[in-house]
Amino acid sequence: MVEAVRFPDIPLYQGWGAPMRTESTLADLEVIEGAIPPELNGTLYRCGPDRQYPPMTGSDVFIDGEGMAHMLRFEGGHVDYKSRWIRTERFELQEKARRSLFGRYRNRHTNDASVKGASMGTANTNAIWHAGKLLILKEDDLPYEVDPDTLETKGKYDYDGAVTACSMTAHPKLDLITNELLTFSYQARGDASTDIVFYVIGPDGKIVNEVWFNMPWAACVHDFAVTETHVIFPFFPLITDPEVIAKGGPYYQYHPDKETVVAVLPRYGTASEIRWFRGANTTAGHMMNAVTEGSKVHLDLCLYEGNCFDFFPTPAGETTPPVPPRLTRLTFDLESNDDGFEKRLLSPVPCEMPRTDDRYQGRPYRHGYVISFGNRAEGSQLGHVDVETGKLETWNFGPGTGIQEPQFVPRRPDSPEGDGWLLCFVNRPAENRSDLAIVDAQNVAAGPVALIKLPVRVRSTFHGMWVPAGALATGRYDMALVA
Repeated sequence: MVEAVRFPDIPLYQGWGAPMRTESTLADLEVIEGAIPPELNGTLYRCGPDRQYPPMTGSDVFIDGEGMAHMLRFEGGHVDYKSRWIRTERFELQEKARRSLFGRYRNRHTNDASVKGASMGTANTNAIWHAGKLLILKEDDLPYEVDPDTLETKGKYDYDGAVTACSMTAHPKLDLITNELLTFSYQARGDASTDIVFYVIGPDGKIVNEVWFNMPWAACVHDFAVTETHVIFPFFPLITDPEVIAKGGPYYQYHPDKETVVAVLPRYGTASEIRWFRGANTTAGHMMNAVTEGSKVHLDLCLYEGNCFDFFPTPAGETTPPVPPRLTRLTFDLESNDDGFEKRLLSPVPCEMPRTDDRYQGRPYRHGYVISFGNRAEGSQLGHVDVETGKLETWNFGPGTGIQEPQFVPRRPDSPEGDGWLLCFVNRPAENRSDLAIVDAQNVAAGPVALIKLPVRVRSTFHGMWVPAGALATGRYDMALVA
């Protein structure tokens, strides 16, 4: 008897979270408020998870699910939208079987026997354009290359064999001034390995620097940060235990008794030049930026005084209560003999998904953009943080709405920092659809300068980027910094 397709009756798959399971093509989206700035010519790429079939286990975590790429192309005042599945090995095996074949998140010991040895990668987290290639990323696999116009999946990409790690991060840092991509792999030799490798990839897609070293434990390293001269790897106590996963347990466990360990190394250096720092137990999912100032390296991130992924339990099986993330600066002194670091709150209002004017990634900056949770009753809001003063200004898109991660777009390639727009998806659950908002990044409190209506629901996108039309044509970014 054929088993009916039926998703479990759990909150994750109800209301806005209900899987879309569909691809869309929409030309000439309706502008329902304001006007599209004429300078916006390019493509916004985003990626997020959606469930192809009900999970094998009957439960799930929201970061799992097959990858769905989204694009909004701005051209001459028109905006077109497209979404497409990323046809990973996992997707195609399940499509053929017409059911889920992969079990608990990242735990290959819980998969159907028919897919033993198959790649579990979902390509569901981020999209980047570098060296003439559009890559869709998930940190437990190598990137998938897709066509930048059709979003057709071309296949897995390992930089013509130059990348020997088994995966690459979903959070590389793209230097829009040098056209370098800085990226890494953790558990780079396979599940629960302590190997980590850092790559600098040049404008031509060739590896410029490669540094292998070992983590203090088999950590989850979701994000990292770079400066013009340094790289910062935080190792939080979210740890993979091979014995636990072999028994079908969670891929990560949160260890509240372990400290935070941080590695700082030169951007073009070697493993022998790493400085190690240690501090109190914390976690984080996302970094905003980092800057080198003399002998000090500053890391700005959304820091949790507890477990950032509360769906991963402790070794005792306890689920830790959620804690609010706050924008925090960690400072590491490279000339100090002390292995500790300073911690300073930049903004007390809880926030997540931090972004900057991407031209200033790794460089002195002032403007940050976040999803703000200042008033939980009002839902998520778009926020602009002045990291020098701590001032926060926000905009709420209305009762019952929410937003997804904002993307900064400069007004011109040589505009001053923060002179441009923020693009973000607005969730409208009451109408079961989405908008794309365009907001003046220097006047967030004034609300959108334009709202673009999507008659479909963009369920979830984690991360993505804006690619100017010129960069899409040439494969290079022509950006500038203003002192």
